[in-house]
Amino acid sequence: MDIFLELVSILSATLRISTPLIFASMAGLFAERSGTIDFSLEGKMLAAAFVAASSAYVFGSEWYGLLAAILCCIALSMLHGFASVTYKGDQVVSCVAINIMMIGLTAALAAAWFKKAGVTPTLNDQQRFHEISFPFVEQISNIPILGIIYSELISGHHIFIYLAYISVPIVYWIVFKTSFGLQLRAVGENPSAVDTAGISVSLLRYKALAINGILIAFAGTYLSTAVLSHFSREMSAGRGYLALAALIFGKWRPKGALIACLIFAFTDALQMRLQGVAILGIGVIPVQFIQAIPYVLTVVLLAGFVGKAVAPSAIGQPYIKER
Repeated sequence: MDIFLELVSILSATLRISTPLIFASMAGLFAERSGTIDFSLEGKMLAAAFVAASSAYVFGSEWYGLLAAILCCIALSMLHGFASVTYKGDQVVSCVAINIMMIGLTAALAAAWFKKAGVTPTLNDQQRFHEISFPFVEQISNIPILGIIYSELISGHHIFIYLAYISVPIVYWIVFKTSFGLQLRAVGENPSAVDTAGISVSLLRYKALAINGILIAFAGTYLSTAVLSHFSREMSAGRGYLALAALIFGKWRPKGALIACLIFAFTDALQMRLQGVAILGIGVIPVQFIQAIPYVLTVVLLAGFVGKAVAPSAIGQPYIKER
């Protein structure tokens, strides 16, 4: 039973850790399926975390924080679109600029507004999101195995976790089962054909970037108003890059990206449990090596699968209309 409880605990942690990765990878899927490179996911997630925590503190509501984060991330996505879609700039440079800008700007604004170095004030119970308990948790929790699964794995999570997993089939339906999704995939593969059909390539890419901004805002808000009750400097901690790696591993498809996010999250949850634990025949492994496991796995997966993953044909290429 102890082993079972430990496994349930690791799986529960996996669900929590995977949530921002799922939101970010779904956000990246919309942008990159439209032909726009977006590894500014890291910077936008960081911006969302800062804006959500700051707005929730100022306005006294976590929902105002989420709304402000959505508006902020849409604005950043539009900035990326303005540079790379409208003015045909280098998309990689635009992404790098957003990431660097957000790392510095969030810390500077926190210091200027709240007189703290890269940290926002701690949110109270009325200003942050709380776990949701499903009905009959206390009664069912006494049932062996089933009760533990219901109370620890199914119930007791933040709303963002449920939304993240619901978003995957919704994104699949939108991208692969609707006319908008067909146009989106077409503009990422052959924008000239889309333009010939009388559909605006730029407008489609801006729509994809707007959806991208909404989804990445959920990831950042989750970090600063649900997992924690404040913003701290660089709290995204590379999750945007991991989400992009998951997207590539998943071949720009929701299901594959979800599987990769779960793999990364599981290894992260596992490394937390392994810290300070003596392994038979080896002893206690230095914590630095254990903490590197998720990132080493990212490199291994990309090295093994990036050559097999075929990106949308027009990704990274600004569309110049023929006259």
